[in-house]
Amino acid sequence: MSDEEIKNNEEDVLASPDAPSLVPSQFATGDISLEHILEAALMAAGEPLSVEQLCALFESNERPHGRDVRKCLQEMAAAKEGTALELKEVASGWRFQVREAFAPWVKRLFAEKPQRYSRALLETLAIIGYRQPVTRGEIEEIRGVAVSTNIMRTLQEREWIRVLGHKELPGRPAMYGTTREFLDYFNLKSLDELPSLAELQDLDKINVDLDLPHPDQKHADDGEEAVEAAKLELAEEAEAPEEPELDLDEGADLVVAESSDSVH
Repeated sequence: MSDEEIKNNEEDVLASPDAPSLVPSQFATGDISLEHILEAALMAAGEPLSVEQLCALFESNERPHGRDVRKCLQEMAAAKEGTALELKEVASGWRFQVREAFAPWVKRLFAEKPQRYSRALLETLAIIGYRQPVTRGEIEEIRGVAVSTNIMRTLQEREWIRVLGHKELPGRPAMYGTTREFLDYFNLKSLDELPSLAELQDLDKINVDLDLPHPDQKHADDGEEAVEAAKLELAEEAEAPEEPELDLDEGADLVVAESSDSVH
């Protein structure tokens, strides 16, 4: 069965048995169309909404089929072509957002400057994204340098990575993978949309896009970071109680958040 067939079957389940099987243009609640209801919900939510969440807005006797909601969303997205707004499907669902071309102007609305991330953090995140599940030791082997505890903590606090389980090796090291939040933040529906490794040839362009310091300016900061990380690790080892051994986390499969795999 294809991904599209699986998606349609899952979305059929979302509708009530009496749901009208209508194309979106024919569906209406009173004088209000399905398109306007979905548009209002997406504008008010402030976060992505899945087809399941959108279906749940309706009473059971008026609830449209999930496939009709998806078709309506696709029509709405097409209607936004050529405008400053786009309706985008990401890992957690659908959302309205400003097109990337308008970012230089829109970001001036906000006094707070965007978070600056080091090249080391981006390299670590890229390795996890492409090699997951991966241990910290494997990341260090690929990068050729130690991975700062601060970097791993930052990635987990941003909810971009999580522990998927523990590898059956001495010390049972944690295995890391990415999350739905990672996909949402980077405007992706699934890991399949990550650029190929052949496309990742110029990290300096990433620095420019994300307002990062130039690689030549990072060495002093990396040295200070390493010292602070070492101090922090020593303090943690001295204070932390012994952790019990954990089995491989149940259900710790990689979160590849395709709407075709699960509807939220």
